[in-house]
Amino acid sequence: MASSFENYNKRRLISSYFSVVLSIFLVLFLLGTLGLFVINSKKITNDFKENIPMTVFFKNEAKDSALTAFDTELKNSRFIKEYVFVHKDSAAKKNVDIVGKDFMEFLGFNPLQNSFDINLKGDYVVTDSIKNIETDIKKNEMVSEIIYDKQLVDLVNDNIKKISFWILIISGFFAVIAMLLINSSLRLSIYSHRFTIKTMQMVGATKSFIRKPFIWRSIKLGLLGSSLAIIAILGVVYYVDGIFPNIGIAKDYVSIGIVIIGVLVVGIVITWISTYFATQRFLNLKTDDLY
Repeated sequence: MASSFENYNKRRLISSYFSVVLSIFLVLFLLGTLGLFVINSKKITNDFKENIPMTVFFKNEAKDSALTAFDTELKNSRFIKEYVFVHKDSAAKKNVDIVGKDFMEFLGFNPLQNSFDINLKGDYVVTDSIKNIETDIKKNEMVSEIIYDKQLVDLVNDNIKKISFWILIISGFFAVIAMLLINSSLRLSIYSHRFTIKTMQMVGATKSFIRKPFIWRSIKLGLLGSSLAIIAILGVVYYVDGIFPNIGIAKDYVSIGIVIIGVLVVGIVITWISTYFATQRFLNLKTDDLY
């Protein structure tokens, strides 16, 4: 009977520890993933904004020297991520490949113009900056037209502000949920030892002496849960990097390091605080209140 009772208690203890580690893992994984997204949010938004093209068309009378001068100007500009010169003959050939008909056969000439397809750096894809860039380019007398999706630029920037606001709210919500879940799991774990705590207290053990083994055990569980969360987060990092290699999340070792350290610290601090107050609660209870 004693042996079966001991086995039963061991199973309950293992189940209790498992639930604590699982709670810590799930919560810290969600927090870590969200933190990684928040840290890299600027890169993610810039990557999207840098894919909004601006096309600068040149007049037919523009000579090669004017095009070369503009090419040099773009190369030295701080707001350019990348650009490519599109000759009007290349544009006509591409149009034939898409449409399937050569419009120059019945027109007798190529109506297209030489152009530059420009991708601006993400920081400059905002309404004011892009208008200033447009104004500066239009000072070139050989430029006939500048085309870009103004509505898309406004829409992207408005949505980024809204998303950033909600991310902050969700982050705060998850932080509170994290503390509540981990605290609840640890309290349930310590609850099974309430009689042991009271017995130690009755034989003269100090509160700090009683708390110490519980706190160390919780910190170990916190480290285990944090380690599992870190492994899962790294898996997410390399998975996302495989889908969106342009963002370069996997190569941003500083951001990954911040998240890893943050997950470890949060795991240790929350378990320490939760265990401290949980044991303090049972230490302050009267013997009759334990039942």
